[in-house]
Amino acid sequence: MLRANAVGAAYARRGRDEQAECNARAHAAYAAATATRPGASPELPVPSALLVRGLQAGATGDSSVLAELYADDVKGWSPMMAVESAAELAIELEDRDDAFSDVELAFAPLDVGGDQACVEWTITATHSGPLVFDDDLRIEPTGVRVTVHGVTVAELDGDRIRSFRQYWDEAELLAQLGLLPDCD
Repeated sequence: MLRANAVGAAYARRGRDEQAECNARAHAAYAAATATRPGASPELPVPSALLVRGLQAGATGDSSVLAELYADDVKGWSPMMAVESAAELAIELEDRDDAFSDVELAFAPLDVGGDQACVEWTITATHSGPLVFDDDLRIEPTGVRVTVHGVTVAELDGDRIRSFRQYWDEAELLAQLGLLPDCD
């Protein structure tokens, strides 16, 4: 468990600057879009729409849409995985589709222009199956309802995601599952 915490903290530090920059650009783009269309929600730009569909597939463990959304040689990273292909991503999604149920995903897609997309998200789910971090860390179902906040940054090649980085706080999840000491 200490290893998982140290890894999560290192990844969080590494991504903090990129996440802050992405958030600032995204908020500016969202403000500009809503300012031009008062009272209406702006349509999602293609990069953001693709990324949102990819996040939905990841949140629900739906690997059936991966070939449509991701390049065959997609590169991806998050605190709990690193992949070098769509095939590896499919395996990762299928391996953890039983860990959480009653999944709800809220997102704020933020177009940053060109072939890039950034989406802030919140996922709420019930820990209803084994959660496997690696060979040494397996968390049995707790039945606890958890909420995790994060951001995903992606680069696209045409109409497919070619790379993504997903930042979220692993410690936030572990604390909600009761696996970290109370700091109060």
